[in-house]
Order: sequence, then C-alpha cells, then structure tokens
Amino acid sequence: MALLPVKLQFSGGAELLFNNKKTHEISITTGDGELNIGDLLKWMEKNILTERPELFIQNDTVRPGILILVNDVDWELEDTVNYKIQPNDTITFISTLHGG
Repeated sequence: MALLPVKLQFSGGAELLFNNKKTHEISITTGDGELNIGDLLKWMEKNILTERPELFIQNDTVRPGILILVNDVDWELEDTVNYKIQPNDTITFISTLHGG
C-alpha cells in the first residue's frame, strides 16, 4: 500500500459542493500504488463531497459544465478518467455553469 499526495482545487462555484473549501490537500491510500482520476472521483464522492452530488458526478465522471485541469492542462489531453495520478499532482475542478 502506498500513500498518494494530491492537491485538489475548486473554483467557479464547484467549491460550494466541497464544504466551501477551495483547496483540499489529500493523501489517498492505494493498493497497488496507482490511482486514476475515475478512482479519485469515486473517492471524492464518498469522502469530501458534502452536498448535491448530482451537480458534480454523472455516470462515473464529472457532469458536463465542469472543466478539469491536471497540473494546469485540460484533462481531455491527459486521457480523462484514465489518467494515472502522479504524486503531488494538482487537479483543478472549475464549474462553468452559472445561474441567471
């Protein structure tokens, strides 16, 4: 088992779903030392998502309207949910949905 340190950042309103905290410094225990973003999303839903999961998770990924950056790079360029998280990665979740 290994501990994987990861920094999670939230903005654009996404932080409201995570106890109104913009940054979470976490360490996740991994069985084989590997964790992908899909696994991280499940962990987040169980451990730090505090309200309205339907505004964040949809069909084992994030719902449309949430931009994800891995070390400031769009996750679409990093194989989305399959990206293997590296120690000390910064993963940013930005809501692009705004009420009106």
